[in-house]
Amino acid sequence: MQAAEAAGMIAAALARRNVVVIVATCTVEYDGRARSRLGEGDRVIIVKSDGTVLVHRPYGSLPVNYQPEGSAVSVRAEGDTLVITAVRPRPSERLTIRVRRIAHLVVAELRDDAEFELWGSEDELRDAIARNPELLLGERLKPVEVEAKLGRVGFADLLMVDEAGNYVVVEVKREEAGVDAVFQLKRYVGYVQRALGGRVRGILAAPSITRRALALLSKEGLEFRRIDPKAAVKAKSGLLGFIGGDEEQSGA
Repeated sequence: MQAAEAAGMIAAALARRNVVVIVATCTVEYDGRARSRLGEGDRVIIVKSDGTVLVHRPYGSLPVNYQPEGSAVSVRAEGDTLVITAVRPRPSERLTIRVRRIAHLVVAELRDDAEFELWGSEDELRDAIARNPELLLGERLKPVEVEAKLGRVGFADLLMVDEAGNYVVVEVKREEAGVDAVFQLKRYVGYVQRALGGRVRGILAAPSITRRALALLSKEGLEFRRIDPKAAVKAKSGLLGFIGGDEEQSGA
């Protein structure tokens, strides 16, 4: 698609307050509270109906550059280059995207009036699991410590003991678990194994998990338990009065 043709389509879409999604090779420049320049690469550009502009790389969940809602977005062709500009007056900011090649251009009229519902923070899910592990994880586990400090490695959501006397590290995620969560759990399990010895199990509890994370979890000998945040909040009827201590650990 030629730059002039693309500019016309995008300009018409912006006038209709449509959403525009472009897969393209581009550079990005930002001038405002700071200055930055991103060299040429293949990216996904999203222009929303409220003036939000996002530039995503092929990896990561966060945009590498963006302008928030309320930005004034314009588009023009400079020879073979498509130029998209998003400007905010206060604070004064300008995002300039120069597109050299367009792989895909999608224009859509989207409508979303649904109410967003959220069930439980990670802390609430963690406490619900501690209160009723059999219901939520499918087995009897004895809580030993909540937010267990593991030296410099971090804090495990739950340290528990199973019916065979094995320590179990449980890491809780409120949203879909990815490979980062698997590596996090692996570090925690490794620390507990070095510190306490014996077999140490690791359970990643989340509403869902990516295929890549699930494969890595299996490779590392770790476990996944699917939890429903809605059910978990309902199951949480109070907190157990337990503190991880030597007496509880030795009596597991």
